[in-house]
Amino acid sequence: MYLKQLSLLNFKNYTEAELVFEPGVNAFAGNNGAGKTNLLDAIHYLSLCKSYFNPIDSQQIKQAADFFMINGVFDRDNKSEVIACGLKRNQKKQFKRNKKEYQRLADHIGLFPLVMISPYDISIIIEGSEERRKFIDNVISQTDNSYLDELIAYNKTLLNRNALLKLIADTGKYDPILLDMYDEQLVASGNKIFGKRKMFMEVFTAIFNKHYSYISEDAEQVDLVYDSQLLNEDFGALLKKSTERDRALERTTYGIHKDDLHFTIHGMAMKKFGSQGQQKSFLIALKLAQYTFLNEQKGFKPLLLLDDIFDKLDDNRTRKLMQMVSNNDFGQVFITDTSSERVSRIFNELEVKINIFKVDKGTVNAL
Repeated sequence: MYLKQLSLLNFKNYTEAELVFEPGVNAFAGNNGAGKTNLLDAIHYLSLCKSYFNPIDSQQIKQAADFFMINGVFDRDNKSEVIACGLKRNQKKQFKRNKKEYQRLADHIGLFPLVMISPYDISIIIEGSEERRKFIDNVISQTDNSYLDELIAYNKTLLNRNALLKLIADTGKYDPILLDMYDEQLVASGNKIFGKRKMFMEVFTAIFNKHYSYISEDAEQVDLVYDSQLLNEDFGALLKKSTERDRALERTTYGIHKDDLHFTIHGMAMKKFGSQGQQKSFLIALKLAQYTFLNEQKGFKPLLLLDDIFDKLDDNRTRKLMQMVSNNDFGQVFITDTSSERVSRIFNELEVKINIFKVDKGTVNAL
């Protein structure tokens, strides 16, 4: 699978753009703020129905315009698939595959799998557990549609249970029957999500270790550990045990919405003790492990998007990474960099053909 063509209308800083890509390595080169990352984000839209950076769709519309359109032509098994995403201000987003509109965007997730590596990913390490849960959910959702459905159901029930707890606190009227109903719904969805996360992490951790070892040349000892309250106790029993506490705090304190990943280097927290280069190596290994997992599960190679990948990596780790992504284990790759000369030199040294586009203030042209 690869993306053959991309066209934009009024998307972010682009009034109009038309691009034709190669199945191998494609690079967008230009100054900071020129619009390189916006091109990657447009590709992300086509695969996952949303921006990688901003959850508010209307903010992707170019200033003073009334709508945006993104169109892409993918090659899958030597057949063209046309994907279109459009949004008019104050209207519902439209998403179409071969001119047929989706009734549920969830039905599109996983058809054109994608992995993005961006400087914004540092939030996975330094921010709260929600960012790390999002990472797990993004990977599993691209391989299992039922997982996404269970996640939606769980989050809806969680909102309802928390609203009930607040209502009980505000009115003093305790409704144990309704609370029990929400508990049963939470347990039903939560146990399925926990089971799938646990199975995923058992496979994923080994893949991650292999990639980090390659990038760092075994320079550091790192660990990736899945932590869940459900690992050692029954979910239903946890909810019953925490009823009084939940009523006092007006929120649900146990469940898979508290799951986390622990990242360590030499036994210490990566967040506090890892250098910028080590943290970036850790993130890249996470994302490359995501790529390998998707490849193995889907049976074909996802797209790989590398945004500003050379920043904060030393020359040796950069070379190792580029060697890896340009070999046969990876399919189509998109890279952004401020220097067309740098990306050209790196891939010339690897004897890999590269298709470079010059980006300048919302215009893009092939070199």
